[in-house]
Amino acid sequence: MTNLELQKIANEVRKDIVTEVHSAKSGHPGGSLSAADVFTYLYFEELNIDPKDPKKPDRDRFVLSKGHTAPGLYAALAERGFFPKEDLTTLRQIGSHLQGHPCMQHTPGLDMSSGSLGQGISAAVGMALSAKVFGDSYRVYTLLGDGELQEGEVWEASMFASAKKLDNLCAIVDNNNLQIDGTIEEVNSPYPIDEKFKAFGFHVINVDGHDFDQLRAAFAEAKTVKGQPTVIIMKTIKGKGVSFMENNAAWHGSAPNDEQYAVAMADLEKAGEALCQK
Repeated sequence: MTNLELQKIANEVRKDIVTEVHSAKSGHPGGSLSAADVFTYLYFEELNIDPKDPKKPDRDRFVLSKGHTAPGLYAALAERGFFPKEDLTTLRQIGSHLQGHPCMQHTPGLDMSSGSLGQGISAAVGMALSAKVFGDSYRVYTLLGDGELQEGEVWEASMFASAKKLDNLCAIVDNNNLQIDGTIEEVNSPYPIDEKFKAFGFHVINVDGHDFDQLRAAFAEAKTVKGQPTVIIMKTIKGKGVSFMENNAAWHGSAPNDEQYAVAMADLEKAGEALCQK
C-alpha cells in the first residue's frame, strides 16, 4: 500500500475511535488516536493475517499490551474486515463482543485478552518463545504505552526476551508522554526509554509514530535483526487528529459529548478531504 492509502485508512480509524467512545459514553480516545497510524500499518501492511481465517496457524500474533486503547484496535480490525463496522457502536455495551478491554474469546482477530498493564508483553514473549521451541515461522508484535513502562513486569519480560534471543519479537512503545494523571515525567519517569531497552538487550529503533515512511523502514529493519528482540519507540501525539484532544491528558479516559463529537468529526472530515486532494 502507498503511504497516502495508509493515511486515508488511518483517518477512518480515527473517525471510528471517536464514534466508538462517543457511542459508549466512556472509553480511552487519547491513546487510541496516538496509535491509530501504527494500528493501520500493522493490520494493512505488516502482519501476516487473513480476516477470512483469523486463526490460521502461521499468522503473525499481535498483543495490545496497553489494552485500554482497545477502541483503536477494534477500529483497525473492523476496517480490515474481521467484523462489520456497525459493531463499533456497541462498544462497552452489555452483550457486545467489543468490551472496554480486548477479550480473545469473543472478538475475531484477537490473539490475547489484555488490560492489566505489563501483562501483554509477557504474553507476547511467551508466544515468541513458543514459536522458537516448535519451529514456527510467525512473528509476534506487542504495543505498550509509555506509562505502562512504569510496571516492573515489563522489564522482567524484556530481560527474559533478551536472554532467550527472541528475534521474532517486536515490541512497540507509544511514547505520547501522557498518562491518566499527567506527563509520564511527573508521575514516574521511564526516560531514557531507548537506553533502558538497550540495557535489557533489545535492538532499538526510534521513529515518528505518525510518519509511514519511518514506520515502514522500522518494521523492515526489525525483520533483519538476529539474536535479539527489537523495540520500536514511537514519538506520538496523544489525541492525534482531534484539535481539542491533542496533547491533553484529560482525554486519556474521557468520552466526548455530542457537541465535542461534532467538532472531532469535523476535524477528521477536513483531514480526510485534504488527503483526497493529494
